[in-house]
Amino acid sequence: MSAAISVENLFASYGGKTVLNDVSFSIPRGASFALLGPNGAGKTTLVSILCTLRLPDRGRAQIAGIDVVRQPAKARETIGVVFQDSSLDDRLSAWENLEFHGLVHGLAPKVRHARAEAVLALVELEDWADEIVRNFSGGMRRRLEIARALMHEPTILFLDEPTVGLDPQTRQRIWSYLDRLRRERNLTVLTTTHYIEEVETADQVCVIDHGSIIAQGTPGELKAAHGSRWLHIVPRDETTATEIEIAYPQAQRLGANLALPVASEEMADAFLAAYRNRLEEIRFQEPSLESVFLSLTGRELRDRADGQRDAQRSSGRRGGQR
Repeated sequence: MSAAISVENLFASYGGKTVLNDVSFSIPRGASFALLGPNGAGKTTLVSILCTLRLPDRGRAQIAGIDVVRQPAKARETIGVVFQDSSLDDRLSAWENLEFHGLVHGLAPKVRHARAEAVLALVELEDWADEIVRNFSGGMRRRLEIARALMHEPTILFLDEPTVGLDPQTRQRIWSYLDRLRRERNLTVLTTTHYIEEVETADQVCVIDHGSIIAQGTPGELKAAHGSRWLHIVPRDETTATEIEIAYPQAQRLGANLALPVASEEMADAFLAAYRNRLEEIRFQEPSLESVFLSLTGRELRDRADGQRDAQRSSGRRGGQR
């Protein structure tokens, strides 16, 4: 059976700057595939090409065996997309948003009705079918967007930062829906996310930075190959931070904080003996996808997600997640 998604030697650029540099990977049908990378790494450009929203400079991309450049309309029939920014019409009700989506995909009236009922039930919004979307919380809107993406029964689902800005309970609920769908429909799911813990159970994780894939494998494989134990520290002052950076050149600067890879227990003991009284906070991090990402890119992903969430809240978006 052909792959659900196949990308071969993909290149893309904006204004003369390369944003995708010889990207290749393959995703089996029914797999959960996570694309991790900092802002500007090329994730959104890659997803846009796979969703037929932009053309690559060169290379090849196929969705369910369909070339996205040569047959974009046919490729779109097989995919559902949940964008990072809401694309719902908030002047319409939940049901009307689903109805319009069904019309766009040419679904017959009876089929549209049946599928709208089914997807609303899936995301637990049956009682809100006739409510105007502008009255929905952020979590409810996200659930409706997932319902809409599933209306035409795609075989591949793209999720671009699907849970950023949502509270942990709503995020957990959304992933529960998606896991159930994968089991029941053999749905292939490609996710970009800032919440690394959400993809700890993914079948494959791909780390992309500066437009290139720098690591790919199962979470276990990546942890074994690139995972490290890290000591996260908050120095009391800049003088202490500078001293630590000089004494330990391998330390990573994370804003005002530092992250230090722990080579051995003896090294950790020596560091703590020298600096314990000059630190505000000390935290050990065992090997994880977060530490894999830090080792590969020298950056943390979680802080960027928190910054996005704070920006969204300050922009006046609804804070309650029903």
